[in-house]
Amino acid sequence: MNANEKSVGAGLVPAHLAMSEARKAASKGEVPIGAVIVRGDKVIAQAHNMRERKQNALYHAEILAINKACKRLKSWRLDDCVMYVTLEPCQMCMGAITNARIKTVYIGAKSTTDLNWKTEVVFQESEECSKLLKDFFASKR
Repeated sequence: MNANEKSVGAGLVPAHLAMSEARKAASKGEVPIGAVIVRGDKVIAQAHNMRERKQNALYHAEILAINKACKRLKSWRLDDCVMYVTLEPCQMCMGAITNARIKTVYIGAKSTTDLNWKTEVVFQESEECSKLLKDFFASKR
């Protein structure tokens, strides 16, 4: 076992670790959200919100935990991992969770925030963009 890994079987419950991370966030004036990623019976990553402290919109607990897990496993594919998070993930975080192929997410509290910030999205179809992507993936097959 790596020095940074914690055995879940040793009495550490991932949901409680996520709560501990959330409390760390609160103590720093951050929205109290914590996330823990587990593979098998080992905690491989844990993080809390740091958006205000780092003044970076991407520093959500889930994103930071995914980043740590990817570095630890040397892979962006976390398909044999599960995540414990204290609050229902936002759209950005859920997209990252899905993209990382995390198989299950255990959520401690449902979000009451309306995540529709009225961002205008304009789709401008481009043959050049489509061709670049098609050619790239065709070369991989």
